[in-house]
Amino acid sequence: MPVPNEPKQLTLYRFKASLFSHVVELALLEAEAIYKVCEIDLLNKPEWFTARVNPAAKVPAITYGGPEAPPEDPSPLAEKITESSVILQFIADIYPESGLLPENPILRARVRFFIDSVTTKLTYPYLDFLSGLKTYASLLEGIDAIQELLPAAGEYAVGNTYTIADATIVPVAAWLMLTCQTEVGKFAPGEARKLGEELHGLRYARFLEYTRMMLERPSTKAVFDEGLVESVWRIYFAQPRA
Repeated sequence: MPVPNEPKQLTLYRFKASLFSHVVELALLEAEAIYKVCEIDLLNKPEWFTARVNPAAKVPAITYGGPEAPPEDPSPLAEKITESSVILQFIADIYPESGLLPENPILRARVRFFIDSVTTKLTYPYLDFLSGLKTYASLLEGIDAIQELLPAAGEYAVGNTYTIADATIVPVAAWLMLTCQTEVGKFAPGEARKLGEELHGLRYARFLEYTRMMLERPSTKAVFDEGLVESVWRIYFAQPRA
């Protein structure tokens, strides 16, 4: 007979330099989940990944449950779950003791609102800036809005514990800081430097304080490899090192 509450097989399919993979892996680490990792090369995606895990061919994705099987041939009995926002909620549900989603319904609502705000007002404006589609002005508007949602003091985005709200914002904040340091992207020359100067002014002191605290967490350090992310950017944007 199966052991009650026995941990089920969980495999994370990720690209180590993917922002959305970082979001999911932070949640897994903070939940102290036991999981396997399967690296997917986004520039050369294997056919089996599309056929057996995610028809949309995007990472992150997870398989959950079913008998032991190699990552490239997951059991038909395993659940295949995609989209980082969906996976975040799933992780919080299967690890309720982690506190990734608070029990208090008001705090739960605040976490979900924070996630939606980060996604629409920070993550996508940042990616648009990185890709040269928008100037940093719209990105600063988003940072203004997110800073208003952060508590005046404290380590976490919502409440007194790490939640999936933190897992959502930390990767984009880390990428944003790296962009300002490296100035790698399709934006106009000097734009990232100007953005960095704005961010280090008094206006964004709380956002910067929160970001610095989160960058020191062991989970962030384990997930965010600055050198690797910069290397991938330089390949993608075809920019040599200075």
